[in-house]
Amino acid sequence: MTFWKKAMGEGEGDEGQDHQTPLVDSSIDRTAWSMSQLRWIAGPLAMLLFASVTFVSAFSLCHCYRSPDPDCAQEKSLLPGSFEISGKRSAAVCSVFLRLNFLKVGVVYTITSAISMRAIQKSNCYHKEGHEAACEYGSTSNYMLLFGIVQALMSQIPNFRNTEWLSIVAAAMSFSYATIGSVLGLAKVIGDGNIKGGIGGVPASTTTKKVWLVAQALGDIAFAFPFSVILIEIQDTLKSPPPEKVTMKKASTAAISITTFFYLCCAGFGYAAFGNSTPGNLLTGFGFYEPYWLIDFANACIILHLVGGYQVFSQPLFADLEGLIAEKFPNSRFINKNYILKVPPLPAFRLNLLRLCFRTTYVALTTGLAMLFPYFNQVVGVAGSLNFWPLVVFLPTQMYIVQKNIGPWTRKWIGVRIFTLVCLCVTLFALVGSLEGLITAKFG
Repeated sequence: MTFWKKAMGEGEGDEGQDHQTPLVDSSIDRTAWSMSQLRWIAGPLAMLLFASVTFVSAFSLCHCYRSPDPDCAQEKSLLPGSFEISGKRSAAVCSVFLRLNFLKVGVVYTITSAISMRAIQKSNCYHKEGHEAACEYGSTSNYMLLFGIVQALMSQIPNFRNTEWLSIVAAAMSFSYATIGSVLGLAKVIGDGNIKGGIGGVPASTTTKKVWLVAQALGDIAFAFPFSVILIEIQDTLKSPPPEKVTMKKASTAAISITTFFYLCCAGFGYAAFGNSTPGNLLTGFGFYEPYWLIDFANACIILHLVGGYQVFSQPLFADLEGLIAEKFPNSRFINKNYILKVPPLPAFRLNLLRLCFRTTYVALTTGLAMLFPYFNQVVGVAGSLNFWPLVVFLPTQMYIVQKNIGPWTRKWIGVRIFTLVCLCVTLFALVGSLEGLITAKFG
């Protein structure tokens, strides 16, 4: 996921650290396949609709940051903020989905990184042996293990605020591979001299199969817009004045707009270049073979981006669960004591045994799940559709209703409920189709 738009401001003390706002997701090279399933009209329309829903979610959460009392202590994450504002029952259910969301992002990022690592090897092989060479490298398990080892080390970063440098790296990497994907697609369209693809989209063997593929495409698009689930963590790092919600609204508008622009470019140019032969992954599915060094560079950018993105989406979960454990055992040295490690010429590092054990176990879990379900296309669809409605639609709107004291059956209340109901129907459709694809891929 992640272009970034830096949110600027003036501040003091601990508030004086700006973080970054996530923009483009690592599934961007999947958008061309989604476009090929949804056709020229429905594809762009679906992306714009999901972007609009994300706008609504982001703006709702911006208002909830210091709610309901402007003078109360700041909530630093979505989970405690949702408990305080929307009520324990709604937030308790959504808390399960929120934690599951962070877990599934880790699994998807592990799968994606492994595919990009293998794509680099295959690209070099095709360049040396020819485009018709077999160039098969088997399972991606070894690449997943390598990514897991890196993440086990990176996960020892103490907290979300300390990931700013990762955000900068991720920003540069995501901008690079998104631009490369778009330019390669455009160059192929110009070189071929015609625009492929049609209004009917990619045909399927049966109508039922086509319906499942459309549903899976919607799930893929939903996964591409996950940014609002870490919006409050980002907003907590902003400088003030101006008020955090003002800065966050501007940053969110820019973030989502640029995200959607790149999705449309990659999806449109990719589908126009390959039509019904659009690969599942534009940069790893070898629609493009040359220049091979540029394909290698784009995939290297994806890998580096995912290293940072994994941490940005995992740190809120680490803070949440480690905070719960620390509250339960306030006197435990294992949980609360920090050990200072000094390895010249590196700066001093705070080692915490709970952090070491818990986060290493978590990385092992995401790596294991990725190895068990290495089906990128299907997993992305399930991951996107599973949590989009409860976290991006229902919870932010519920918090907004409570915070703004919107009465039941008023015009605004009815409008919000219709909005959430329509989003629920679309999300359930995407989830069912994506689950069907995953089950078929696993058990065939």
